[in-house]
Amino acid sequence: QVQLVESGGGLVQPGGSLRLSCAASGIISSLNTMGWYRQAPGKQRELVGKITRAGSTNYADSVQGRFTISRDNARNTVSLQMNSLKPEDTVVYYCNLESILRTYWGQGTQVTVSS
Repeated sequence: QVQLVESGGGLVQPGGSLRLSCAASGIISSLNTMGWYRQAPGKQRELVGKITRAGSTNYADSVQGRFTISRDNARNTVSLQMNSLKPEDTVVYYCNLESILRTYWGQGTQVTVSS
């Protein structure tokens, strides 16, 4: 029903910035939350940030103050502005959309923070 396509991943220096974007297409419920998750090797997939259509946000403690999530309801997109990036932020980031009955995931986009 819903397809999510991420973009914006890549290589950035420590302390640098990167902006991830995700576009949703298909039959999208007006009642949904979009977000970004990431999964490091040997770890559970964790929430990075999520945002409701009304703009209410929730962030992981590890990214609070560094990352900012935003969305454009008219375009069905969600973005993640990542600042002050650290090597430990190097992981695949996944776009997520949650409706009442279903959860959708993108294919993921790689972020690498390295000198």
